[in-house]
This record gives sequence, C-alpha cells and structure tokens, in this order.
Amino acid sequence: MTVTSLRPRPEPAEVARVTSTAAELLEVLWGRASTAPASASQLRVLLILEHHEGINLRTLAGSLASTPPSTSRLCDRLQAAGFVERVVSAVDRREVRLHLSSRGRAFLADLRRRREQTLRAVLDQMPAAHRVALLQGLEAFCDAAAAQIHDGSEDVRASGTRTA
Repeated sequence: MTVTSLRPRPEPAEVARVTSTAAELLEVLWGRASTAPASASQLRVLLILEHHEGINLRTLAGSLASTPPSTSRLCDRLQAAGFVERVVSAVDRREVRLHLSSRGRAFLADLRRRREQTLRAVLDQMPAAHRVALLQGLEAFCDAAAAQIHDGSEDVRASGTRTA
C-alpha cells in the first residue's frame, strides 16, 4: 500500500480551489509569454474559430456571451491585424462566415510554443511521479470539461436558438 492511498480522498470543493489557484498561476506564467498583438478577448475569438471554423458572427457572439455588434468590432480588429478572414456564405450571401487566416494560425502556434516553453521550465522542477499524476489528472479533467462543454452546446441546439 502506498502512502498516497492512506490519504483521504479530496473533496471537489478543495480540488476546485487548488485548480483555481493553478489557473491563476498559469495566467501569470502565460503573461510572460505575451499574447501581443492580440488582447485576451481577441485570443478567445481566435481559439473559438480554430475549433469552429466557418461559424457565423451570431454563433461566435453566443460563444463569447457578447452582443453581435461588440463581437463584430472584435473581428474587425482581428481582420485588420490579418488574423481573421470573413467569407460570404455559399448558401446565403447575407451570412458571413469567419475563418482563421494563415497568420492567425501561425500566431496561435507560436503562442502555444512560447507557453509550453514556460510550462516546461516549471514542470522540470517537479519530481517525475508528480508529473505523471498531474498528467493523469489533467487528462481526466479535460475529458470531463470537454463533455460538459459538448453537452452545453447540444442543449443550445436542442432549444431551437437561432444561430444566424
């Protein structure tokens, strides 16, 4: 029997508190790998577009919990920076689809590279066994979070909410 099996199982509230602290520390570390020239809001748009290529403005606004005019202004700035392309829908020319440009993809790849470099410096200081436990826990967390996010998007579609 290992020492860790003798410890009581942590309650979700305690895990949530520590995870929140870890997320705050990640923000500080990632701040060192600057997101310039994109703001935090613009970065969220780029990440959403990366995973939902070709969505329309109203759907993007819903994902951001923002209004279409505010989201449109965000996209205007991203388009001016060369990160986003607007394409008229082949099905309905009144609808505009949003896509990451090659420059936007390159920006995200570079940002991820810099963030991972910053994280590696921290992870190198951890014992291997703790890195394994962290990896297992984060994989389970990602699976649960992705399932919850996916279920939430299914609820929106089922409710008949318009996306155009």
